[in-house]
Amino acid sequence: MTTAGRVIAGATAVGAVLSVSTAAISVFNAVTVPRLSRATDSDVHESIVVCVPARNEQEQLPLLIADLRAQRRCRDLRILILDDGSSDDTLAAARAAAGDDARVHVVESCAEPPPGWTGKAAACRTLAGLAFEMSDHLDAIVFVDADVRLAEDAIAAAASTLRRYDAALVCPWPKQISESVVEHLVQPLLGFSWMSTLPIRLANGSLRPSTTVSCGQFMMFDAAAYRDIGGHESVAASVTEDLDIARALRRSGRGTILVSGAGLVECRMYDGVNDLRAGYSRWLWNAFGGTGGSIAVLSAVSVMYLLPPVAALVGSGAVRRWGRIGYGAAVLSRLAAAQVESADMPGRSTDVLRCAVESSAHPLSVAGYLWLTIDSHRSHRRGNLMWKQRPLIAEEESPAIEGRS
Repeated sequence: MTTAGRVIAGATAVGAVLSVSTAAISVFNAVTVPRLSRATDSDVHESIVVCVPARNEQEQLPLLIADLRAQRRCRDLRILILDDGSSDDTLAAARAAAGDDARVHVVESCAEPPPGWTGKAAACRTLAGLAFEMSDHLDAIVFVDADVRLAEDAIAAAASTLRRYDAALVCPWPKQISESVVEHLVQPLLGFSWMSTLPIRLANGSLRPSTTVSCGQFMMFDAAAYRDIGGHESVAASVTEDLDIARALRRSGRGTILVSGAGLVECRMYDGVNDLRAGYSRWLWNAFGGTGGSIAVLSAVSVMYLLPPVAALVGSGAVRRWGRIGYGAAVLSRLAAAQVESADMPGRSTDVLRCAVESSAHPLSVAGYLWLTIDSHRSHRRGNLMWKQRPLIAEEESPAIEGRS
């Protein structure tokens, strides 16, 4: 065997062993990850304000407002909707969906984010300020994205989980809904990325920021803890503000919890390839600490998930055997990770065959993720990162926020 052949054989074996390791973690998580449960013995009496930042969400937002109005077992629930300078009919749609429900307050803002702020962090800060003004004693503050769907017990279940774990933050991980082919390839990697690398039961009991997992689609904070760390001001310029605010809580000595929200919470993040590309481009350049971290992670991922299937197809002898082991472990890992999102909202059913096909196409998913990461770095270097028709981070002076309900 040539030197190059020995290097390839060794790399394939290493990739297969690593792939088997991630499969073991995925199986562990599939069995042990805590889940948001409908089972609550009594009503939640705490004061809760749900905050929804919305920009150009005229179709999605009314559906979420309907879900929020239908929440059960929350005796003191209020809902704040911020139309964040939308160019479509989001404001009118929100007001129509709110109807005469006194719990729902729709606020309009025509201001751009302050210098150094991302749009979402600025919108969340505005909502938080209004939420604390609304209540003399606010117990919990919730941030939910407009494209999230909630079962009627979701907020009560999250509040019960927050107190049961005595945590400062609970993140119910939504079941990720995909419709187009590219979404089916890429979106399952969101959950797989942590399900295959971090034993969540152990991570939930840790205060180490490096073991934090969070999801900005649905975040419920203990209100006092959120306020103590400065709320979203502590992550004003972060493009991964959900992860960084959870890390800030842990650095302050407060616990954060991730649970599976499948069956009670779901979300379709992106609608087709263009939307998905724009969404991932805004943050993947920063996901691994910069260019050096991205190179290291993408190299490792390639050895683990791209080299083995290639070796299984074109290799021979031990190389082919290692390739088959690596590819098989990756498929098993994907299938196990999918179990954490396996519960369905009422009216939906899991497509087992689709899940199997998606898992078998794991190398294609990884290849797509690599391309999105490279594309994100390229867009960042060119300085043309945009989200919701505005620059990702505001650089120029902006007018003061103007709101009206």
